[in-house]
Amino acid sequence: MSADNTRLGIWLMVATTFVFAMQDGISRHLAGEYNVLMVVMIRYWFFAAFVIAVAVRKAGGLRAAAATEQPLVQAFRGVLLATEICVMILAFVLLGLIESHAVFTSYPLLIAALSGPVLGERVGWRRWAAIAVGFVGVLIILQPGMRVFQIEALIPLAAAFMFALYGLLTRYVARKDSAATSFFWTGTTGAVVMTAVGLWFWEPMSAPDWGWMALLCVTGAGGHFLLIKTYELAEASAVQPFAYLQLVFASALGLLVFGETLETNVVIGAGLVVSAGLFTLWRQRQKELRD
Repeated sequence: MSADNTRLGIWLMVATTFVFAMQDGISRHLAGEYNVLMVVMIRYWFFAAFVIAVAVRKAGGLRAAAATEQPLVQAFRGVLLATEICVMILAFVLLGLIESHAVFTSYPLLIAALSGPVLGERVGWRRWAAIAVGFVGVLIILQPGMRVFQIEALIPLAAAFMFALYGLLTRYVARKDSAATSFFWTGTTGAVVMTAVGLWFWEPMSAPDWGWMALLCVTGAGGHFLLIKTYELAEASAVQPFAYLQLVFASALGLLVFGETLETNVVIGAGLVVSAGLFTLWRQRQKELRD
């Protein structure tokens, strides 16, 4: 990879995190007014149309994109991601963008912790130490025992766990399937399951909110497109640390648009989580270079 490609890949990752943060803000607004399942269902309709359009343009078309030897795992991945999105948007409504994202940033640590039992990878003591530090950060954010503990605070942690498992399963299926195949299954199975559930919760939507809904769909597809381009240009290890900027952008949105407050414990805890995550990424990079 050239230095120019890596530099452009980093800028694309920054743009990706900004777009996804805007998507989260719009999701919070719409889910505050309408049922979460309906909002995610409509978003998935557009997402499925997007992945099908991408598949049609590639060699082999839809048949090639859908071809897999592991359909059950691929389908489970798609359902898992759709469920995680619903849970995370619920967290935005109940807890706000700042605290939800501060907890959710623990997902790379969960991936590291689960990579052993799920993928059979070896996790050394340094990464286990980083995982422990990261979860101290999560506890600082949640403050169990320091105040009346809100059960809602566990919702973004559950979303982080689901997203970590989704990420590990994505690495698992990548041993046999292409990224295009995984992308196709993610969009289509998610759309099927969300339609089966979401139609039961249909509500009339105002004209301005249909505009926000359209923007949510565009930012969702646009964010995934930017992410694909990012990984085409640069190695994941070079750009992944910049994914943490989504926490910064989402926090700014929470402060400026939704009137949220930035608590000291959240800043300290998020700092520990991000630092531990960056160390884990660095150790993974060192391991890949040795191998």
